[in-house]
Amino acid sequence: MAGGAVSNSTYASTAPAGGKKQHYLFPFILVTSLFFLWALIHNLSPVLIPHLKKACQLTDLQSSFIDSAVFAAYFLMALPAGAVMRKFGYKAGIIFGLLMYAAGAFLFIPAANSGQYLAFLAALFIIASGLTFLETAANPYVTILGKPETATVRLNLAQSFNGVGAVVGPILGARFILSGTEHSKEELAAMTQDQLQAYLHSEAATVKMPYLIIGLVVLLIAALFFMTKMPEVQEVEDQQEDTTGSKGSIFRHKHLIAAVVTQFFYIGAQVGVNAFFIRFAKFSAGIPEKEAANLLGWVAGLGFMVGRFFGTFLMSKVKPQVLLTIYGAINVGLVLLAMTTKGTIAIGAVLAIPFFMSIMFPTIFSLGLRGLGGDTKFGSSLLVMSIVGGAVCPPLMGVISDASNIQMAYIVPLICFAVVVWFGAKGYKLDQAHA
Repeated sequence: MAGGAVSNSTYASTAPAGGKKQHYLFPFILVTSLFFLWALIHNLSPVLIPHLKKACQLTDLQSSFIDSAVFAAYFLMALPAGAVMRKFGYKAGIIFGLLMYAAGAFLFIPAANSGQYLAFLAALFIIASGLTFLETAANPYVTILGKPETATVRLNLAQSFNGVGAVVGPILGARFILSGTEHSKEELAAMTQDQLQAYLHSEAATVKMPYLIIGLVVLLIAALFFMTKMPEVQEVEDQQEDTTGSKGSIFRHKHLIAAVVTQFFYIGAQVGVNAFFIRFAKFSAGIPEKEAANLLGWVAGLGFMVGRFFGTFLMSKVKPQVLLTIYGAINVGLVLLAMTTKGTIAIGAVLAIPFFMSIMFPTIFSLGLRGLGGDTKFGSSLLVMSIVGGAVCPPLMGVISDASNIQMAYIVPLICFAVVVWFGAKGYKLDQAHA
């Protein structure tokens, strides 16, 4: 999930108080690995979209369902994951999530053998269902694995591995999944049926080894969690929340509803910008798929990671809502530039967008939760579920691309960033008490 969730609950550990630093080091390393694991999958999606478009002969709309499968799983599994954690504990939930992750990765092998697109979507849905369990547990675990006064530092350190995944995912995809072979429609039409089937089979087969290795690594981490003594998480109610009460409908918090809507559009923009970048690079600048995937990792992914740290620094000097508005406006301008130019300028504009996206998810999240009191947990759940925007916006881009071209499809992220600008300027203070 983009940015990692923000929680207003506090957590306590059942572990003994003595020797904490040594006792928590390895568990902290294990939990931090989860942040990288889910970022890896999310950032392989922009590689899978053009790759499976070739291997399964898809339209842009059909290829966009890769992101839809992932984010629909988050939406559908968020509440069940929370229920499992409450009943069986966070460690059990993490192990179950890792096993689902590994199972989905292994299912890429029969999916590639069959060449059936639905089989790939089913595998991705299972992986993302496992990721939902991991993300539900990771933040609470990080906060208790050490001294309470350093919990924020640990959480920021762990979340930095989201940025590492944003860099590594596309680069690994370029190296091990993308073949670099890009036939035109005319070249495909000139092939015999046997030649075409051999080509499609060879393209589909490139995913088997990478996802087999991913599955094995995830199984190893699940085994390490099973064998490692982990402190159990006990949620402690925030007394400050309870003093304000939670009577009345959640919808009376207009700024929260504005934040939920904005988060829906923001996640849609984030996913859409990256999802179709490889296709965009080929259309607007003639950049081969492998080179485009490397640009996505080394430039866009690194920019997102650096932007998170730089944005955090700026927020010590600039109000979060002001920075959100400025960054949103810059991204509106960058998308307009990408839609109306060609070549290096268009590519540079899209590659710059993730730097300014980097602070958006946590900023919208925290502004939406301001002043909710006893409604904070419910509001947090709504904001997490709003990431279903990542399942909706890419297909809209696919429809526009199939009807015109991929460059015009970026009007969807443009509209999404305009909503972010509105929220930063006005939406966050719809309730005057929280202005």
